[in-house]
Amino acid sequence: MSADRILTAILTRADTGARVAVMAGAAAMVAVVSAQVVMRYVFNGSFDWADEVSRIAFVWTMFLAIPLGVRDGTHVGIDLVVKLLPVPQRRMLARIMSALAATMMLVVLVTSVWVALSTWSERLGSIDMTSSVFFFPVILGALHGALHLAHLTLVPAEIKP
Repeated sequence: MSADRILTAILTRADTGARVAVMAGAAAMVAVVSAQVVMRYVFNGSFDWADEVSRIAFVWTMFLAIPLGVRDGTHVGIDLVVKLLPVPQRRMLARIMSALAATMMLVVLVTSVWVALSTWSERLGSIDMTSSVFFFPVILGALHGALHLAHLTLVPAEIKP
């Protein structure tokens, strides 16, 4: 089995897991924020943990969704000058930029692991949980994104003339 097929199989599974996690995170945000609104304006009370839980869900949702955007090529890019290049040069530039971006994602991954380990003993204010929980989706998203970018380096997306 070739490296490309193995990487494609890994990414297919990771994409499915990320998609499910993004939907669950979005659903959790809606549920928690809606319940908090009802508690505040109907019952004149609130959940102490609602703000932190909704913020955690937001961070998880956003950072796990980033690699899905990388996969689809839906992130913002400026290609005004690049479109002037011939297709072979555009293809080569796309591979170089994907390799550089994959390297940057690996730097983010290593740094996020270091920061998560450094802040492991810090606790969140309203729930008894490590504050490193905010770095877990960054770690997973950086790894997932780096894999997508490595895949784009090996097998570039189709470039239209």
